[in-house]
Amino acid sequence: MQVGSWVAHKSVGVLLGVWIAALGCFGSDEAAPGAVGSAANPDPVEARRGAAAAVDDARLRAAGSDGANWLSYGRTQDEQRFSPLVQVDAANVDQLKLAWRFETGLRRGHEATPLVVDGTMYLTGSWSVVFALNAATGELLWKWDPQVSQEVGRVVCCDVVNRGVAVYEGRVYVGVLDGRLAALDAGSGEPVWQVQTTDPELDYSITGAPRVVDGRIIIGNGGAEFGVRGYVSAYDPADGDLLWRTYTVPGDPSKPQASEALERALPTWTGDEWWKVGGGGTVWDAMAYDPELDLLYVGSGNGSPWAKEIRSPGGGDNLYLSSILALDPENGEIRWHYQTTPGDNWDFTATQHLILADLEIDGEERKVILQAPKNGFFYVLDRETGEFLSAEAFVTVTWADGVDPETGRPIQNASGDYPEGFALVMPTYFGAHNWQPMSFNPQTGLVYIPAQEIGGPYQLDGAYSYRRGQFNTGVDNTFITLFNRELVSGHLLAWDPVKQREAWRHPLGLPWNGGTLTTAGNLVFEGTADGRFLALRASDGKLLWQSHSAGSGIIAAPMTYAVDGVQYVAVVAGWGGAFAMVGGDAAAAAQVESVGAVVAYALVGDAITADAVKALMASRDPAVVRGADLYHTWCARCHGANGIAGGVNPDLRKSARALGVAFDVVVQKGLPGTSMPDFQGRMSAEDSGEIRRYLLALPPR
Repeated sequence: MQVGSWVAHKSVGVLLGVWIAALGCFGSDEAAPGAVGSAANPDPVEARRGAAAAVDDARLRAAGSDGANWLSYGRTQDEQRFSPLVQVDAANVDQLKLAWRFETGLRRGHEATPLVVDGTMYLTGSWSVVFALNAATGELLWKWDPQVSQEVGRVVCCDVVNRGVAVYEGRVYVGVLDGRLAALDAGSGEPVWQVQTTDPELDYSITGAPRVVDGRIIIGNGGAEFGVRGYVSAYDPADGDLLWRTYTVPGDPSKPQASEALERALPTWTGDEWWKVGGGGTVWDAMAYDPELDLLYVGSGNGSPWAKEIRSPGGGDNLYLSSILALDPENGEIRWHYQTTPGDNWDFTATQHLILADLEIDGEERKVILQAPKNGFFYVLDRETGEFLSAEAFVTVTWADGVDPETGRPIQNASGDYPEGFALVMPTYFGAHNWQPMSFNPQTGLVYIPAQEIGGPYQLDGAYSYRRGQFNTGVDNTFITLFNRELVSGHLLAWDPVKQREAWRHPLGLPWNGGTLTTAGNLVFEGTADGRFLALRASDGKLLWQSHSAGSGIIAAPMTYAVDGVQYVAVVAGWGGAFAMVGGDAAAAAQVESVGAVVAYALVGDAITADAVKALMASRDPAVVRGADLYHTWCARCHGANGIAGGVNPDLRKSARALGVAFDVVVQKGLPGTSMPDFQGRMSAEDSGEIRRYLLALPPR
């Protein structure tokens, strides 16, 4: 189904010149032209390319004030996933209806957050396939399939997923599952260049979205479970040249290390074998950027193997595993680090979402970085220095009794150890919060976390030896997939980062639910494992609306944007990912199909405020606005207000599509023998062209 929006324009003599707006849903087999590539922009490829070319560093830095677009993975470089749009708010969200739906034709997990640039949506599906859609209708504009070998799926820990793209200076950048970084022409989808960012002889993969930081494309990788060494790289957007690479763990201790930071990390590792299995620490997801401090923040992952007893038998913190790292974006130098789980023994990555915010803490305004990693504690750090400010458990935590307020180190207890026996630990390797993004609303002051309660069994693999192409966790695989459906759950958690306590929660039943979006309309949106899409009041968690239109479990995060002044809320659906693959009976309880789709919702009826009307008209193409005025002056009294014919005379939306430029001739010369007069001398050729553009901008009949 393809659905557009219709916009009621100036109605002469009826509303005394006041602009009004309304939204509606229409079904059609005919694609409605969107803001990009309409008659006002006759070459759609050039229009898309031009719109994407305008996305530069200055525009990315100013993205916070651009509510109509979603220009990077977290909308803004601080990754807050907060939108200032208010057309959809807590008072009218219950009137949201499905506007359009696009099926990717792909199964397996879908984890992308789409980007929208001036009416074009860019997203990825499973197997790193990239799509460009008309953001107003869902019409497919182009598709690029990187043709990843199915064999690669064998060495990807957590499904053949991809979390999205970056758009910069006319190109779309995507990290491909097999380790490539590709630059695509935003207009056509044709590849401009591709580079291999990983050693294809090793079991690396890419599932995360690239970021643009001060003229550089930043990309990490995954694969620690299979035995690799983590790093993050920066590439030249023009030609794909490698600009710098920063490793997160030391290499062969008998050789000089690549940086002073790695030299400092070396004494925190023990034994002489860990480096042969890579060590881990992959940067497979979270990143954020502060342009004022000029710091790039990345989260590093678990050790390889997981089991500390095997990886580093003499103990040690094993820097920089499970850490937040602040990097100099010019050269990749590590400016500061904070380790959330020293000597990680449980796959407690710190690759989860990083959010930058300014908060008043103890009477002082602080620039902070927020994270709720797998280990179950919510962290607040000073993002300029890395100073630990606070941490509290946001779910049930059994492996530690808290975080020391002086040292910032977890107070580990014996219940989580498993050197010679069996341990049931909460949270587990699925995490108290995994990759699904959280969001921060500066108006409520709350962070909205897709939290989960899952206990996990650990037992040392007494027969462990490195095996290429297989999981190298050091944990007995007999126990790794034992789950009890009654002992797992998930909920949407609103967390106060200043008071470090829960504000409210909304139970969701199952874990492994989607990421969150919050808006200035006092809303928070989240999809669920069992295929629902929810809107709740951000201030108190009251459920206001839900839809079952996704058709599959939702694990991705929603986003919102506006085209021609109409606000849409969209989410990618497609059940999959780590828990869906190995969660057994607990994951099967979702009872959903793994079918990839993008669903977009918009308001219907007359629930549009005066402010929304002003924003709507301010964002319209001036030629289309003038065409609407001309239509309602000359045509509406016979052919219907807003381009909608009442059945007596022809519907000009259809005529404009069928006749093309010949429509202008009919308007100018009329149709002899009918009631259609000629308008020569009263309407110029330019006027009739603008009327046609207005009609083409409306949803088709």
